[in-house]
Parts: sequence; C-alpha cells; structure tokens
Amino acid sequence: MAEIKKLGIDIELGEEVAQGAYSNLAIISHSTSEFILDFATVLPGVQKARVKSRIILTPEHAKRLLMSLQENVTRYESNVGKIEIPSPRQQQSGDDFGVGHKIGEA
Repeated sequence: MAEIKKLGIDIELGEEVAQGAYSNLAIISHSTSEFILDFATVLPGVQKARVKSRIILTPEHAKRLLMSLQENVTRYESNVGKIEIPSPRQQQSGDDFGVGHKIGEA
C-alpha cells in the first residue's frame, strides 16, 4: 500500500484502488445537500453502460473539486497544449468516443 502525505494528512492508497477504473462517461446529479458523480464506461456496440464508481460530495467539496480540476487543466494545458473537445457530431462518428456527461438533478 502506498501512503501519500498532503496537507499534513496521511492518505492511504490501497493496491486495488491504485489500479484505478477507466471511465469515459460521468453522470452528475445533485440535490440541495449533495452532488453525486457516477463514473461509467461506454463501449462501442454495447447499449448498456455500468457505473464503475459513485462519489457523493457536499456542495462545498464539489466546488473545491471544480476549482482544483480547473487549476490542474490550466496547468496541463500550459505544459502539454490545449485540450480539444470534439463536437457532438465528431463524437457520433464512432472515431472518437470521447468523454460524455449528463447533468441533472437527483
């Protein structure tokens, strides 16, 4: 098991979790008290996607995640180059499956 020290907190990363789970679809919903992020994998030719992971956050933590993702994307793009997001038409061509998202209310 790996341990990560950040902000003075010992964070344990077990071997199974460290392997990660691939996701190319995020479904985001919310209520007045929480945000729910479901991560799934959609494969070409398969009509059903199974949720691989669900993360439930308070609204404050959801906003912190948003800010942290923005900061990291900005840093990534300054080092690697702009991330291009294909249009829906390009995604439907089957050549680029892309990352989808659905935003709704729980």
